[in-house]
Amino acid sequence: MARRRKLRIFHIHWGFPPTIGGVETHLSILLPQLVKQGHQVALLTGAFHGEKAHDHFHGVEIFRTPLFDLNWLVKRGLDGLVPDLNRYYLERIGAFAPDIIHTHNMHYFSEPHIKVLNDICQEMNVPLLLTAHNVWDDALFLTLTREVNWSHIIAVSHYIRMEILGVGIDDAMTTTIHHGLDLSKYSLRGKTTKVLRKYPQLKNKKVIFHPARMGLAKGCDVTIKAMRTVLEHVPDAMLVLAGSKNIIDWEVSQEKDIAYFIELIRALGIGGNVLIDVFALDEMPDMYKVSDVIVYPSSVSEPFGLAMLEAFASARPIIVTRMGGMPEVVQDGLSGYVIPPRDFETLSNRIVLLLDNARLSRRLGDTGRNIVEQHYTKEIMTKSHLNVYTKVLQDRAESYQSKHRVKKPKSRKQRT
Repeated sequence: MARRRKLRIFHIHWGFPPTIGGVETHLSILLPQLVKQGHQVALLTGAFHGEKAHDHFHGVEIFRTPLFDLNWLVKRGLDGLVPDLNRYYLERIGAFAPDIIHTHNMHYFSEPHIKVLNDICQEMNVPLLLTAHNVWDDALFLTLTREVNWSHIIAVSHYIRMEILGVGIDDAMTTTIHHGLDLSKYSLRGKTTKVLRKYPQLKNKKVIFHPARMGLAKGCDVTIKAMRTVLEHVPDAMLVLAGSKNIIDWEVSQEKDIAYFIELIRALGIGGNVLIDVFALDEMPDMYKVSDVIVYPSSVSEPFGLAMLEAFASARPIIVTRMGGMPEVVQDGLSGYVIPPRDFETLSNRIVLLLDNARLSRRLGDTGRNIVEQHYTKEIMTKSHLNVYTKVLQDRAESYQSKHRVKKPKSRKQRT
């Protein structure tokens, strides 16, 4: 088997840890793994208070600029950015000399950012890839998905891929690559003393963990409503909601949502059984370990949902809604439960069932762990990305050779 060529890969996304989000977590797993495989990797991302403009993360070169800070750009506006973007791109990309430029969610948010990059890639003859972590129903999404010269589009789920195909993208131009995890961070053994010391109210409690950032789209209100019924059957249950901090939100609505959740908790009289806090990425494995049931009742079409894999890796049963890409991963009754969206009664019934039946809960959790080990590791995910890179570069090389092939002159015999 031929050895894979070592590549120079330039990734671009709006945020990176300490910014919190699914794409940011995905990049924090994928990029160091590419470095581990011997490739040179850089990431261009948004500026973050207290973080250096040029730094390194497990061998990945990180460039941060206000030009990619969406929270700043929404206040500033996009007018007049083209000269600065062109100058910055040429400086960073020119110095790195990439074989591949791989963007994430640049088929939305800002037309100038991707149109300038598209022109530069055409001039430099560098393939431009997109990973679509989301889709949107508006004209900007259509424009940037269809009119940019993408060399290939990676979708994070079959659901996202079908949405991309639905707006007219050739199926040969798209590939589904599910996320993968670093399973070494999700040990099934070990103590949870650290997290219980920080949150003593969780000790000897039945813990229900809602790991998605707080928002109506993530179904936090559904979980809160279900919690009232859960407490009627399991009085020692505790609900843990992951608060929101250091996130990217083009149109900020989080504060309004959180204010509603707090008022809903107060109105239902369940404040003593609800914990809300912000958890860093390195704290999440311990939060899963101390939990009995994971819930992710998204009210919108979730593109994928890393929480599913994190629950699986922690051998914890998870309850999700039949929305977006989540049913691709969670099989109802086998590795968790899949329920209708916004159905807090069914959610509460499933939670109570799992809290009351340790054997069932353990069986679902063990099945989830087996599934993530076989299909959703960082190694599998990285190999799939490298396969796409190799194919794109091969196709480009063959296309170039075809266009520039020198025709041999006919022999004297052929001419006569």
